[in-house]
Amino acid sequence: LSRQFEQGRETGAVRSHAAAYARVHGLMSCEKLFDLSDEPQKLKDTYGPTQFAEQVMMARRMVEAGVPFVRVSRAWWDSHGQNFETHQELVPELDRVLAALIDDLKQRGMLDDVLVVTMGEFGRTPRINGSLGRDHFATAWSASLHGCGVKGGAAFGKTDAKGEKVTEGEIGA
Repeated sequence: LSRQFEQGRETGAVRSHAAAYARVHGLMSCEKLFDLSDEPQKLKDTYGPTQFAEQVMMARRMVEAGVPFVRVSRAWWDSHGQNFETHQELVPELDRVLAALIDDLKQRGMLDDVLVVTMGEFGRTPRINGSLGRDHFATAWSASLHGCGVKGGAAFGKTDAKGEKVTEGEIGA
């Protein structure tokens, strides 16, 4: 039906729709990328038993298959309240999954060709709020970069002693 519709309609919108459909069809035909049943149990155990761990393993498989950009989100990272309790759950999971991914990419010889970026959409206030949490803070925040020749342990930028203002290396729009 699509090919029949396209006949005589050589517009940008029709070509764009056809290209988008081809990409979606191609992705749908790669369902094996999303089936982790053939991954070794030892590797699954290394990543951990969480949905986030599975999504990161799928992302690695997609990169192996040639997908140039993959985004994985860890839902519910906000800690506007109960910051300390929340992070006792979230941080160990992130550490475990990120370490597993970096080791996995390195063992597969892919780490020099893949850039892993870990960041949020905002930084967090340097002070704890009345709900024992931390709110959005667009003034300064952290990101980590791994792979693609990024030197481990390197740091860029600094804030003042209270973490309230960027004092070196500010990047703006």
